[in-house]
Amino acid sequence: MYHVYAISSTIKNYIYVGMTANLDDRLERHFKGLEKTTKAYQPFELIFTEIAETRVLARMREKYWKSGVGKEQLRLLRDNK
Repeated sequence: MYHVYAISSTIKNYIYVGMTANLDDRLERHFKGLEKTTKAYQPFELIFTEIAETRVLARMREKYWKSGVGKEQLRLLRDNK
């Protein structure tokens, strides 16, 4: 089982989308600044997660959420909280 997730910087207009088999560990790495791609955008809040049964399906969903349409939906989700 894989998780597709989105985190949003609370101080900059930045949304990161990723996938992982261990969501808790991966989020902890982002929140502690241990991931090079997101370190400069700390702190974060988790705005979205979904579960995919296989890595292939998770990758397809990750690609969708990283697309223009997917990112727009994530922005709306983030801004309407």
